[in-house]
Amino acid sequence: MGKFEVKQVKTGYKFNLKAGNGEVIAVSEVYSSESTCLNGIESVRKNAPVAPVEDQTVENFEQLKHPKFEMYLDKAGEYRFRLKAKNGEIIATGESYKAKSSCLNGIESIKRNAPESPVIKIEE
Repeated sequence: MGKFEVKQVKTGYKFNLKAGNGEVIAVSEVYSSESTCLNGIESVRKNAPVAPVEDQTVENFEQLKHPKFEMYLDKAGEYRFRLKAKNGEIIATGESYKAKSSCLNGIESIKRNAPESPVIKIEE
């Protein structure tokens, strides 16, 4: 099972979702408070399992309603994704992947791990 790690940074709070093997599979934006960060985690838990993937790497892709994962190519030509909530806000992003299949595997890992992963506060 994975875990959400919440930590304080200079400008607020952020979380990382880690898979069972300890690898970071999603990161958040910086939130102004710990409570808004925890709300972000709840949003990921709720939205990730039901969010379809909008594949923006193909021509004439179908625009899907929120919540959704958006898979796209970055400036370096690598695959990335972001999870958007019902209101269209980005609630989690992933790393870059050289292969499309690896990016899709990352999305599937979030769908599997997010609902049950405990929240761990990291003190630095």
